[in-house]
Amino acid sequence: MQLSNPTLSAAADPAVDVRLTPGYYFEAAGLGTFVEELLATCRTVFDIKAAMTLVLDAPDTAGLITAERGVVEDRAEVDGTVIVQAGARIEAGARVSGPVLVCSGAVVSRGALVRDHSVIGPGCHIGAGAEITRSLLAGGCFMKHQSFVGDSVLGRGVNIGAFCSTTGLRCTGPVIEPAMEEITVLIDGKRIRTGQTKLGAIIGDRVALPAGTVLAPGTLIGPGTVIYPRNQVGGVLPAGSRVR
Repeated sequence: MQLSNPTLSAAADPAVDVRLTPGYYFEAAGLGTFVEELLATCRTVFDIKAAMTLVLDAPDTAGLITAERGVVEDRAEVDGTVIVQAGARIEAGARVSGPVLVCSGAVVSRGALVRDHSVIGPGCHIGAGAEITRSLLAGGCFMKHQSFVGDSVLGRGVNIGAFCSTTGLRCTGPVIEPAMEEITVLIDGKRIRTGQTKLGAIIGDRVALPAGTVLAPGTLIGPGTVIYPRNQVGGVLPAGSRVR
């Protein structure tokens, strides 16, 4: 598969802070062709959602439509372009509204809701009450309980506890749609523009969110970070952080 309009890898671009690169947060090897190539084409983590949207809006061009298909059980509610790769399953009672890609080995269970422009990576398990929209779950992620992930990227083996939520919209005044206020992040005292008016979280590999955690807009969590139970988390957390 060849993704359209590939850009220079951020790892090879000295102008990009390493803490903004996909390689800082995610180990792509072994996540399947789609996820590996998607991450390789993005200079920064802020490019991932837009690149994913372009591919999902033109799946034929990207070679995502194949003869081999996974299982969509009777009484699953599926509408729009929903690509279920061989070895993946959407169970009865799940709701999936495309464009969505469900990768090999992933399971979308009864009571789950997956909405437009999302990729459920290989080996992910989405349970009852979980809602996902405009997000990439790279692989082996667990969302087994009632929770929400929107406008976000989750790395390998991320676990989302019960009643967790990302927050993708700044609410400094009346909420309007479409959103107009750009999300920014603060690194070393410097304000970094993301180019997005909706951005939930970038969560690196092997991070677990304790039950009830709410993430502020534009939260960046480095791989291997340990978050102890608390109400809200925000900002940029380097790899291996401990948050009490």
